[in-house]
Amino acid sequence: MQNWIFDIRSRSFVLLVISFVVISMLVYFHITDSFDNLVISAVADIVGNPSLDIVMQIITESGDTIWMLGFGILMLLIKKTRRIGITLMILIVLSTLLTGYIKCGIDRDRPDFDYEGTSFPVKISRDTFALFCEGGYDASYPSGHAARAIIFGIILGYALSERFPRGAYLMLLYPLLVSISRVYVLQHFPMDVIGGTILGVMLAGVMAKRTKLYQIFEKSKT
Repeated sequence: MQNWIFDIRSRSFVLLVISFVVISMLVYFHITDSFDNLVISAVADIVGNPSLDIVMQIITESGDTIWMLGFGILMLLIKKTRRIGITLMILIVLSTLLTGYIKCGIDRDRPDFDYEGTSFPVKISRDTFALFCEGGYDASYPSGHAARAIIFGIILGYALSERFPRGAYLMLLYPLLVSISRVYVLQHFPMDVIGGTILGVMLAGVMAKRTKLYQIFEKSKT
């Protein structure tokens, strides 16, 4: 997974930025509304299976900022994973703030459907935090959960890729499940999680380069 880490001046970063801007514009000008509403309406009709509801609610809550930061702190306390912990914590805070401010700018309403699935003991979080920005909490695009989840998958997948080069890609199943769960609990439209995922890949690739995450491999070989 070493090709997932790139410089801010690289072709990969430029292409990701262009993709994010294009998707953001499509969402801002309501071009994707028909597709998003069609999907979210279909999802609203299938909600109600008790087992699936609980599983999806647990998955979606695992992408909340508090749990992610807790895991980052744990990595920070362990000497061998300290660089991973630092990278994760920076990215979690940065992605949460950045998605919050972008939400304020795009100002897209969340899906207008009441979640009628199995009750969950903890209120489903909405993932937004932006200082001096009113209205961002109820905005939908991009998904902070999706951004944090792909960051989590890429950083941990990269950390495992030296010893488990193929198995490391299984870490990417986690952000996929989180993105699906955000749509399932009717907190986001499909384009919201796509935008959040692209933003998360951009941040993870650049920050992993800046924090020299690749040095964890160099130390293990000495």
